[in-house]
Parts: sequence; C-alpha cells; structure tokens
Amino acid sequence: MSSVRVLVGTRKGAFVLTADAARKHWEVAGPHFGGWEVFHVKGSPADPNRIYAAQHTDWFGQVIQRSDDGGRTWNPAGNEFAYEGDPGTHLWYDGTPHPWEFKRVWHLEPSPSDPGTVYAGVEDAALFRSTDAGRSWQEMSGLRRHPTGPAWQPGAGGLCLHTIILDPRDPARIYTAISAAGAFRSDDSGATWKPVNRGLNSEGILPDPEAEVGHCVHRIAMHPARPDVLFMQKHWDVMRSDDAGESWREISGNLPSDFGFPIEVHAHEPETVYVVPIKSDSQHYPPDGRLRVYRSRTGGGNWEALTDGLPQRDCYVNILRDAMTVDSLDPCGVYFGTTGGQVYVSADAGDRWMPIVRDLPAVFSVEVQTLP
Repeated sequence: MSSVRVLVGTRKGAFVLTADAARKHWEVAGPHFGGWEVFHVKGSPADPNRIYAAQHTDWFGQVIQRSDDGGRTWNPAGNEFAYEGDPGTHLWYDGTPHPWEFKRVWHLEPSPSDPGTVYAGVEDAALFRSTDAGRSWQEMSGLRRHPTGPAWQPGAGGLCLHTIILDPRDPARIYTAISAAGAFRSDDSGATWKPVNRGLNSEGILPDPEAEVGHCVHRIAMHPARPDVLFMQKHWDVMRSDDAGESWREISGNLPSDFGFPIEVHAHEPETVYVVPIKSDSQHYPPDGRLRVYRSRTGGGNWEALTDGLPQRDCYVNILRDAMTVDSLDPCGVYFGTTGGQVYVSADAGDRWMPIVRDLPAVFSVEVQTLP
C-alpha cells in the first residue's frame, strides 16, 4: 500500500509527517534543525529517500542540508554559491543602484529524472544548479545577466527567486518567477532567458502596466500532462496561460479576493486549480476571518469555497507561496500550512479537511512525496 511523506519547513525547523494512503493517522518527526529558519524542504522525484532543505539564520547564514534516508538523518551539502563573474547591481526601491547580494535560498527544485541534479532559487534573485547532489553549486548566470536584470526591484519579501518549474516534456525548458521582476522562460537549459509577462496588468504598481518586467508574481503552477498551460497567483489577479507563458489572461472570476500567495493544480485533473485568497496586500489574512480554500474545476473563472473542517470565524493566518501542495494518490490529497502553525490535509481533493498538526512554528513550505 502507498504512503505519503509531508515535508514542512517552518520558522524554527523542519518536520516530517507520515501516513498511509488513508491519510487519517499521522506520525510527526522533528524538529530537524530546531531554531533555524527552514524556507523550503523538498524531496527528489528520482530518489524517494533523498530530501533537500534550505536552512538559514542571520547569525550562521545559509546551509543546504541533504538526507539520503527519508529525513531520518541529515548532512550539510555543499554551501558555496559562487556567482559567475561580478554580481553587479540592481535597482532599489528608490531607483538607486544596490549591490547584488546572496542572502538566502528560497526554493529548491530537484530534477524529476536525475537524483544528482537540483536547482536553487536565491535572494537576491539568481538561479543555481548542482549536478552532484548539492555538493557544489554553479550559477546559471544567463538569467541574472538578462538585459532587464539591473532594473529588477525587490518585492515586500525581498528580491527572491521563489518558483522553479522544469518542463517534464522538454528538459531544455525551465520557468522561474521572481518577486518583483516577473516570470521568465528558458528554452535552452538556462543559457538564455526571455520575460513571459505579456498580459500581466500591474497597474498601481508600475508606471507602465504593460512593462516587460517589474510584475510581482507570487507563484506559478503547472500540470505535468499539459506543460504549456500555466496558472499564476500574482500580486492581485489569478492568471492563466495556454501558450507556455507567451500571453496571460485573468481567471479570478468570483473569488472574494484575487490577492493571495499559493496556487496548485490537482494531480489528475489539469483543469482543477486551488488557491487561498487573502484579504489584501496590507492585510495578510483570510477575508472575513474565514479560512477558505477555493477550487475551480473549469481552469479558473468559476470558483467554489471549500470550508468543511476549516475555521470559519476569527481566523487571521496567512498561507505563504510554497505552503500548498498535492499528492499523486487517488483520490488526490491536498495540503497546506499556515503562519499560525497548522498543517491541513484533505484526502478527497478538498471536499473535507482535517488538521495534521496545530501548533508548529509558522509554516514556510509544504511539500509531499508519494511513496510505494
């Protein structure tokens, strides 16, 4: 019988939650790296025993940890992230040049086919790759050296590269998203990049709402069966692209707010999409204090509130961009974590929810491995 392993990164360590296919009774292990911020934890699709974790403190800096036994033991991987050439500068909020700095790793994306390859998105926005299971890291400098790079400015959370999507059909195609620069696509394994932001209206944020870069993208999701179809949660607006990011259209529809951070696609239904609306960019909590996941079975536009098992009064938590995921079981399981330390699961694609844990530190990321 299959089982699931849920990997949770929090403000004070990482946790590993396990259950069988019923997803009703859970075991909790952790905290690993207690007291450290763990921005992201993700397992390798090519090796169910391998997990990577991005661990950080202001005092000791950034450390990448790797486990080769499913999270029972950990060892530091290589932690030298050397830029290729002079990092140069980018613009700060007031338009003045600011030195490009390495601050932390926001997102780790292991290869779906090669257990030794893993990508890292960092702040200030740059993309790195390791081909030796994290022992050494090389910058994929074509992204940072894009002609628009010096004009990238940070969002409220920093100039972070927070999304990496590897096209399962075309190994040469990679997507990234940067706050607050926008979405970018490479069709040559990361050597060159193009902004893919046409149709993202950022009126009120940019002087030119049709600008090539400067859009505050929060998260992008793809279903592996349809890699040309992308879904995006941005700083206001839920968006969809049917042409690999060449153009976008809004699908916010009847959502109570089109502001939020995570977006995810059902494992078996490419037109079923999940978001968690947040009241506004200044009030990071659910509208009306009611925690509701919204599901569209039509690829956007028409959304239904999923509330069974979720608090419907006096709830003022946030759900961050990497804190929602799905498993590949049938029925599909949906998971999310909150800044209040709760991790929820729905074993029936969102119809009913239950808490796995309630009192963790603030949750930064939630990922899942489906195990044989």
